Amino acid sequence: MIGLGTLVNVGAIVAGGVAGTLLKSALKERFRDTTMQAIGLSVVLIGVSGAVQGIFRVSSSGSISREDLLLMTLSLVLGGLLGEWIDIERRLESFGNRIQKRLAGRGGGNFTEGFVTASLVYCVGAMAIIGSLEDGLAGNPATLYTKAVLDGISAIVFASTLGIGVAFSAVPVLLYQGGITLFATAISPLLPADVVLQLSLVGGVLILAIGLNMLGVRRIKVGNLLPALLVPVLWSLVK
Repeated sequence: MIGLGTLVNVGAIVAGGVAGTLLKSALKERFRDTTMQAIGLSVVLIGVSGAVQGIFRVSSSGSISREDLLLMTLSLVLGGLLGEWIDIERRLESFGNRIQKRLAGRGGGNFTEGFVTASLVYCVGAMAIIGSLEDGLAGNPATLYTKAVLDGISAIVFASTLGIGVAFSAVPVLLYQGGITLFATAISPLLPADVVLQLSLVGGVLILAIGLNMLGVRRIKVGNLLPALLVPVLWSLVK
């Protein structure tokens, strides 16, 4: 079912927000750290499996061949250069900070702070975009399922200090991720099957980068690599 990943994500945020409000600060930091590391490893595995699935194909003779490695490399390099030139990561962070300061200045207490903080964390990120695209283009909600677990746990942490406003951040997540998924579903019939596979391959590599960030292995500006998802589409048009 297309869009199920977003619905599960929304449900996890609501459940986590309510649970965090009730539990307050009962969840100790060491348990949170271990849980986040476990999720980080899961994200790495999802990224690796997506990349491997996109690279290796079984031919008609039954042998395994490697495909799209050159295009994947070009996509990441060209997309990264474009994203770095635009500085997407910094602009996303600045956008979030401006909204948070503007709403915080109007008052509203913990509810507003919890709602805005959680909404920005859950929406302004590469995982939301890539997961929604995968769900809409290939009907694969695995990334959004993992994001749902991550968001649900972080909602408990946020809500334990910021209150029930965190649970209401599920609304912008539904609109944002649902909109991307619906858009991807609408354009999917217009894209050749090989382009969808190439998009999944690049998306898998970006998901792997997110997992490495979560584990603290290396700080990769995944936001600046997002234009890499456009390169396979443009290459198909040129061909």
